[in-house]
Amino acid sequence: MSLVGKVALVTGAASGIGEQCAKTLAKDGAAVVIADLNLDGAKAVAQSIIDAGGQAIAVSMNVTSEDEVNAGIKQAVDAFGSIDVLVSNAGIQIVHPIEEYPFEDWKKMMSIHGDGAFLTTKAAYTHMKASGRGGQIIYMGSVHSHEASKLKSAYVFAKHGVLGLARVIAKEGAQYGIHSYTVCPGFVLTPLVQKQIPEQAAALNITEEEVIKNVMLKETVDGKFTTVDDVANLVTYLANDSNGALTGQSIDVSHGWCML
Repeated sequence: MSLVGKVALVTGAASGIGEQCAKTLAKDGAAVVIADLNLDGAKAVAQSIIDAGGQAIAVSMNVTSEDEVNAGIKQAVDAFGSIDVLVSNAGIQIVHPIEEYPFEDWKKMMSIHGDGAFLTTKAAYTHMKASGRGGQIIYMGSVHSHEASKLKSAYVFAKHGVLGLARVIAKEGAQYGIHSYTVCPGFVLTPLVQKQIPEQAAALNITEEEVIKNVMLKETVDGKFTTVDDVANLVTYLANDSNGALTGQSIDVSHGWCML
């Protein structure tokens, strides 16, 4: 597989899953656009790709702002000539019992996960369609795109919505060679997940060790966390699916937690 001559934009790419996706796409030959609220972090990731012999730029992007999303996509196209792969990865996690869930936190979750996926899709899709090159739009879903867990009403709601958006784009984009996919990781031990461990321990009145063993990894077949490499390797594989054989599909990367 090779992405030489392709341009990939990854949101939330200054750290965690997004960073590893960007580095793996670059290793496969893509010119990569590191899009993140944290511009300094994005620049550091871009420089690490350049130092390794790849092509990359960093752009500041708040995925909830249409103006910033459009400006970032334009900056990417101006720099590299196209957008061939979008990895819609930016996201956060806020956990509360439903009766205690602040509406402001709910709206923040919907904005980042829902509006962010919509706005980046709209902007990238427009360029892909106009270019005649088609492209791949890869959404970072979750096992929670299919399953539910306590304390995660907003996250589960949003990730189910991302799955639906991906399926619509698969149908609308087919005639233009635009394909879409949802990657659904289990728990990946990123700072986002590490932050949840004490939060869930407090909310569920159990120890942090019990959160890991009996909540996060209970349903896996091997008691292992999913890794950033597990996810990034699948993202890069889908970025190479130029014939669209897997378009519209959601694929779980969860060590057997969820089997579809």
